[in-house]
Amino acid sequence: MRNLSIKVIIANRPYPLTVSGEEEEELIRKAAKRINEIVKDYESKYAVKDKQDLLAMCALEYATKAIELESKDVIEDNGLREELEELDALVSKFL
Repeated sequence: MRNLSIKVIIANRPYPLTVSGEEEEELIRKAAKRINEIVKDYESKYAVKDKQDLLAMCALEYATKAIELESKDVIEDNGLREELEELDALVSKFL
């Protein structure tokens, strides 16, 4: 994999980054686009003009969502996929 140098614009400021490939570049660009959308939305809803305040509000929104996801029960695979495939094969024999 080859590293790529890219530049993303967040809240009208350029940020040079090095990414590990095209997939990561796409992910970073989508994230930057989403952040800019949220900042623009906050700008239109609130009388806040300082970009740092808008970025802080955006960070708070994302941190809140991350904490919500952490608190949800996540089912771990632990071989479940293989067992389901074996059951599927067994049932398929009798159909």
